[in-house]
Amino acid sequence: MRRLFIPALLAVPLRAAVPTVPLIGQNVLSTPMQIIILMTLLTLLPAIVMSVTPFLRISIVLHFLRQALGTQTTPSNQVLTGLALFLTLVTIQPVATQIYNQAWQPVERGELTPLQAYETGSKPLKAYLARFVREKDVKLFLDLTNSPMPHSPADLDLEVLAPAYILSEMRAGFQIGAVIFLPFLLIDIVVASVTLSIGMVQLPPAMVSAPFKILLFVLVDGWNLTVGSLMKGFYA
Repeated sequence: MRRLFIPALLAVPLRAAVPTVPLIGQNVLSTPMQIIILMTLLTLLPAIVMSVTPFLRISIVLHFLRQALGTQTTPSNQVLTGLALFLTLVTIQPVATQIYNQAWQPVERGELTPLQAYETGSKPLKAYLARFVREKDVKLFLDLTNSPMPHSPADLDLEVLAPAYILSEMRAGFQIGAVIFLPFLLIDIVVASVTLSIGMVQLPPAMVSAPFKILLFVLVDGWNLTVGSLMKGFYA
């Protein structure tokens, strides 16, 4: 009995040390590796959502609108961020669905490697970013990275396309914000001129103009116009 027990104990580590070869169609990534990749993506998710999605332009425009109204902290940052996030989800949902169907599901089934899934999933994202990027911004980052001029937008790398998209969206957001500021700035100028002409120097013009700006914004249904114009810009 003792002679049979000792070889059995020696065989256990030998069997455990033999590597297992994954079969065709079996998941290539182990569960711990999938958890590590998922946690890494969750860490980078806020930066990705804020930079390579419509969230960037929408949040800039909404903050410009609040400053133009002169309401200080109303709506709050949480409300503006939530509104921008939901509008972003509506806009980016088709692209996210394509990435999930073409990249994530094949990786789970073991049909693609992570590198192949990255290349496949980046194609819908690059097609979306190329719609809103300016050629001038793309050329800037091509020069900075010493990359050759591509034959088509699909040949651009994300390291060039993503920062170029961020610059283009910031420019578009500031342009829309400047247009939003103009009517409210006119109200401030008129109110300041009237208060100074009648000698009300100690009364802050911003306090007097705030009700008129809010009333104008409500009468023209400003939230509907702002959100509608933003969303139509992404679907044009």
